Amino acid sequence: MSGLGYIAEAVTLELNAEACTGCRMCTYVCPHGVFAMRDGVAHMVDRGSCIECGACERNCAAGAIRVEAGVGCAAAIINGWLRGTEPDCGCDSC
Repeated sequence: MSGLGYIAEAVTLELNAEACTGCRMCTYVCPHGVFAMRDGVAHMVDRGSCIECGACERNCAAGAIRVEAGVGCAAAIINGWLRGTEPDCGCDSC
């Protein structure tokens, strides 16, 4: 796993706080603590930690969260490991 890099804020995650119903589900399912509650609604506290797993979107009944699960540089690196190839997400940064 040598040669890996991290590109901060290079994620597809979007939150529509106005649509949030305050169920807290995103705070429970996010493995990296991207979300926190403030004033009864979810807020992103560390968007750059998102690994685009999609758990937040799949568990948001209000549809306030959008993320393209399995895309981006993280997915390219993981797919490269699995296939034995160089990562390729199309961003020229991997």
